[in-house]
Amino acid sequence: MNRAELIKFFQEKNIPIDSYSMMGGLPNEAFCINKIDKGWEVYYSERGVKSQLSCFDNEEDACMYLKDKLGSIIGFE
Repeated sequence: MNRAELIKFFQEKNIPIDSYSMMGGLPNEAFCINKIDKGWEVYYSERGVKSQLSCFDNEEDACMYLKDKLGSIIGFE
């Protein structure tokens, strides 16, 4: 799964678009996925601060982690 596929999945599950960012950054109260020099990072952004930071070697692992993370919080399968 890549970011485009994950966006489509979130849209199908009616996940609010402001609850995630596929382009990183520091949006308020959103889960983010971001391409970095050494791979990918997934984190929660709140008030300009990254928390719950996890790093991955590839986009697929990062996307699956974000999907599972939001799924456990919001409650979709």
